[in-house]
Amino acid sequence: MIELDWKPDKSSPIPLYIQIKDYIREKIETGQWTVGTKIPPQRTLAQAWGVNRSTIVTAVEELISEGLLEGKSRSGTKVINNTWSLMMSASPPDWNSYVQAGIHPPNLPTIQEINKAEFAPNIIRLGTGELSPDLFPREMMKQIMNRVSDRIDSLGYEEPKGLLFLREQLSTYLKTIGIEASPSSILIVSGALQALQLISIGLLHRGSTIFLEKPSYLYSLHVFQSAGMRLFGLPLDGNGVQAKMIAQQKKRQNASLLYTIPSFHNPTGILMSKERRRELMDVCEQEQLPIIEDDVYRELWIDSPPPLPLKTIDKNGLVLYLGSISKTLSPGLRIGWMVGPKPVIERLADIKMQTDYGSSSLSQWVAAEWLSSGLYHQHLEKVRTELKVRRDVMINSLQKHFFDIATWSVPKGVFYLWLRLLPPISSRKLFEKALEHGILLNPGNVYDHHATQYLRLSYSYASLDELENGIFRLSEVIRQLTL
Repeated sequence: MIELDWKPDKSSPIPLYIQIKDYIREKIETGQWTVGTKIPPQRTLAQAWGVNRSTIVTAVEELISEGLLEGKSRSGTKVINNTWSLMMSASPPDWNSYVQAGIHPPNLPTIQEINKAEFAPNIIRLGTGELSPDLFPREMMKQIMNRVSDRIDSLGYEEPKGLLFLREQLSTYLKTIGIEASPSSILIVSGALQALQLISIGLLHRGSTIFLEKPSYLYSLHVFQSAGMRLFGLPLDGNGVQAKMIAQQKKRQNASLLYTIPSFHNPTGILMSKERRRELMDVCEQEQLPIIEDDVYRELWIDSPPPLPLKTIDKNGLVLYLGSISKTLSPGLRIGWMVGPKPVIERLADIKMQTDYGSSSLSQWVAAEWLSSGLYHQHLEKVRTELKVRRDVMINSLQKHFFDIATWSVPKGVFYLWLRLLPPISSRKLFEKALEHGILLNPGNVYDHHATQYLRLSYSYASLDELENGIFRLSEVIRQLTL
């Protein structure tokens, strides 16, 4: 994707078209815009760079005449040479053909746009599933860093399963939520997402079917599909995934495992009841269907603690349990963990060593110190208090501005509110129009292509003023689109 954050210097004596021509030439010469790269439309360039379209036309036509670009009415303008290739008899490699041949599919276009827009200035992020920088515990982190600097002697590679001190602390922490796990049955990973990648290439055959809730966070990614897996969605109700569907579909779909987020499901926020968890375990034990329990949100409860994890009632080693500090503390540390049978943990630890030779040693020490110091629990208490305030601000704003155009349930924890729009509106038009008004959304159809009337709203990232302002502006955009 071509970045357009550069602008010509209008105070310079050098003509604007020359500046633009030199900029494009430099991008081509340095290999940043490779042969085959499509140049954005002239109107887009003119708007991004704040110049007349005729200025863009002049610069592009000169580059075409020099043999660097080629312009066709239907396919647009693209790079066909670089300055080195013009002096050589052999053609340069077509990197775009390599890009298109890669086995890992690209992100959904909307997800790519979201990832880029999240860093745009003056944007109200109503979809971001991350704690606000205002909730980052700066003073506590300073204390942790000081303790870590006194504790570590080196930052070399750690054991294949991860830093022993961290795994010991996690073993102690997991007991507080009912999970008995020795350090040897814990694998440190670079976030829960890496655990899913390791499982997909280390435990499953190509062509395997993965059961998951529908909608699901995994539909917005290609972690399993890139390894040749197929996703099959199971319906949700107010208590979680409908376990009765598993027995009906397992043989028909030849399912290999079930992926579930029982505590504050992403994107719906549903909390699986204690009774449904028991029912789900009974069905999966009967069907001998392994479970990936993604429990990265469980500590972010607001009203009351969630039921104990599925792993606590797992007597047959059926559950692979995933946890992380990305949602509760810092995604940038990239630290998560997996709990499972030792043969599985050892297999995936071996693959992880082949992949990255272990997660960051510094991050592991920092995470271990957070857990051992007791500061982690203090931090969580503060976060829960702040999330309640933010949730209530969003609910009040929705009741004021969305009472006649949407329905929703009040989430019991975490970041997300699953909003159902009543008037029929194009998801794409709403996403684009909201972005024009400085509001970044996560449309429901990235989690389920049928969920075109839904939005995953988040109250965790935007400031309180931004939440109120953003909800009001979003309601105005929706009302305009329904006229």
